[in-house]
Amino acid sequence: QVQLVESGGGLVQPGGSLRLSCAASGITFSSYDMGWYRQAPGKQRELVAVITSGGRSTYADSVKGRFTISRDNAESTVYLQMNSLKPEDTAVYYCNAHLPWPGLDYWGQGTQVTVSS
Repeated sequence: QVQLVESGGGLVQPGGSLRLSCAASGITFSSYDMGWYRQAPGKQRELVAVITSGGRSTYADSVKGRFTISRDNAESTVYLQMNSLKPEDTAVYYCNAHLPWPGLDYWGQGTQVTVSS
């Protein structure tokens, strides 16, 4: 059974930092591209950052220079370091595991991030 378990969300003031973690089980973690997505109230889910199985990372323009995605294959965990947080970063953040062939996708349950003074 595949499980993606996110942690690290919470309430933070503007300008603050949070580190999200996503622990995976039931998959060959090193073979998967791992991503973070977010969904704010009334908005569609959007890509935040992705790190491929080969370690290449891609970011949404809105988070470039502020967020960093990383992975630890030995721990089957992907991280999202979020710095200089803004109120518009408030959303539920979801972890995604993607296997390009044969096109498998798995999702975590989400963790709430709220940026507010």
